[in-house]
Amino acid sequence: MTYLKTKNEVIAVHGEKIAYRELSRGKSEFPLVMLVHLAANMDNWDPQLIDLLAEHQHLILLDLPGVGASEGKIEPTLEETAESVVAIVHALGYEKINLLGLSMGGMIAQEIVRAEPELVHKLILVGTGPRGGKGVDRVTPVTFAHMFHALLQRKDMKRYIFYTNDARGEQEATKVFNRLNSRTSEWADQPMKVSSFLRQLKAIKKWGTEQTDDLTFIKQPTLIVNGDHDDMVPTENSYQMHEKIKGSQLIIYPHAGHGSLFQYADAFSQAVQQFLA
Repeated sequence: MTYLKTKNEVIAVHGEKIAYRELSRGKSEFPLVMLVHLAANMDNWDPQLIDLLAEHQHLILLDLPGVGASEGKIEPTLEETAESVVAIVHALGYEKINLLGLSMGGMIAQEIVRAEPELVHKLILVGTGPRGGKGVDRVTPVTFAHMFHALLQRKDMKRYIFYTNDARGEQEATKVFNRLNSRTSEWADQPMKVSSFLRQLKAIKKWGTEQTDDLTFIKQPTLIVNGDHDDMVPTENSYQMHEKIKGSQLIIYPHAGHGSLFQYADAFSQAVQQFLA
């Protein structure tokens, strides 16, 4: 898998080194910038999914300030994080992008569209919800509950966060974790700091307790994706976003949770390609 041997590159933004990875440069008219989930660096993207997407799309993946190999600190709000992403994209030389956000990344993606709508050509929101959406303010206790469950079962911390709590979920999680664990240390990103993880949780909670967003500011063609059993950011949010964002497309994968895009890597990559074509 190509992504397993894609090295970090570095660019200076506001005096801080920001780590990123770029694949298939020039493959598509606009690069697809991808924002990952809570407590994750670039190694947490499923390499199989990234390789499938890179067959047709120019991809840019980021470590945000304070994450992985990037310098700086986690911003106290998701709005400020969005401003950092905009600055990074411009520093890389792009004035128009497609944007994919997973979970917390999807929350940041919404704030990017709010802050600089002309930057985003098409928007993909996966396993996420709107500002003030159902359960967004409870991401912290739900995360710790799943982590504690995984610890008791001696499983990967993401086992119950991303996949259903049954035999099918166990099988799907094992497949993805085997792919993630195939990356060798020489190609690895820097680990996520506990302090950065806690700051991200605080920013999400603040965002989740604000007034529910009507999403009328999103005018871009939008694809919304989730599993039918997302416990982290309840699937109900995806249906509500679909209703609120005029002309949006909705895909709900069966017997899947927060990690539906990894579980259905082939189908998801095909859907993304069709949406962006």
